[in-house]
Amino acid sequence: MSHALSATSLRLRIGDRQLLDGVELRAEPGEMVAVVGPSGSGKTTLLLVLAGVLLPDSGEVSYPSRSPEASAQVRIGLVPQTIGLAANLTAAENVALPLQAAGLERDEMRARTEQVLTELGLGSTLDRLVTDLSGGQRQRVAVARALAGRPEILLADEATAELDGEHQVIVMDLFARRAAEGAAIVVTTHDELVAERCHRVLALEDGRLAPSGAGGG
Repeated sequence: MSHALSATSLRLRIGDRQLLDGVELRAEPGEMVAVVGPSGSGKTTLLLVLAGVLLPDSGEVSYPSRSPEASAQVRIGLVPQTIGLAANLTAAENVALPLQAAGLERDEMRARTEQVLTELGLGSTLDRLVTDLSGGQRQRVAVARALAGRPEILLADEATAELDGEHQVIVMDLFARRAAEGAAIVVTTHDELVAERCHRVLALEDGRLAPSGAGGG
């Protein structure tokens, strides 16, 4: 994994609100960056732009690499705040969906799916429909779905909001492990403990990002 995340002069206006106003952000391989700010400040919008789900009015998002051997196609993992799981599928089937779309062999899909769900304490839920899971379990399935693809860029929107302290630590430990393997990670959060686990903390205010204290790493 050797791709960075770079956002330059991002601007986006929705209705009468300027949600992004010249946003500059860079996350290096191996780095976790937290974005904080009040509800409605545009954190979710920013992550969707970084993921390529929303297009900005102006500005650019790129995934530069210092390695000439790096693939031009970057693996991006997104944990959306709305979770977005398929209700008629099991936990394992939800996690396997993007792996199937990526063309992985069946045995590899099964191995990755079981591994990441077990790491998140969901080994007993593999064959359960997500509608039968609690809110916190569904959130961890959404995290598993993003991590199973071994993303080079991981974007997580309030990925621990529904979790108790124990499972919050498990998720952040997994994020830290992926960063140590070279992923560039951006998380949005209202939780100070989550922000403290990150290398840098940025505050989104009036559509701009500014430093907001140092993370604990």
